Amino acid sequence: MKFIVDAQLPRSLSDLFKELGYDCIHTLDLPGKNQTTDREINHIAQKDSRTVISKDNDFLLSYIIKKIPPKLVIVSTGNLSNADLLKLFKSNIEKIKRLLKSNHVIEINRTNIIVHY
Repeated sequence: MKFIVDAQLPRSLSDLFKELGYDCIHTLDLPGKNQTTDREINHIAQKDSRTVISKDNDFLLSYIIKKIPPKLVIVSTGNLSNADLLKLFKSNIEKIKRLLKSNHVIEINRTNIIVHY
C-alpha cells in the first residue's frame, strides 16, 4: 500500500508510515515541496496508485466529481498536536488498511473512522 501525505500534515506522519513498512511520501519530498498543487498530487496518486492523506476537503470534492484521487483518507481531527496525530494513526493503521482495501474514501477524526460511499 502506498501513500502521499499532503502539506497541511506533518512530515512525521509520512515517516511513521515508512517506519511501519509502507511506501509513503510527503509533499516536502516533491520538487514543488509544500507548494505542490492538488492537481499534481492527484496525478501522482493516480500514476503511482497512492492513497492521498489530507485535511483538504478539495480532495473529497475532486473524488466526488471525478473519482480522483483513487483512494483518500480525510483527516478531520481539528487542531491536534503532532504527537497525538501520530498516536491516532498508529493505533488505527490496521483498520485504515483494512477499510481502504474495499473502500475509496475514509475519514479519520479523534474518535472514529468513517467510510464515505
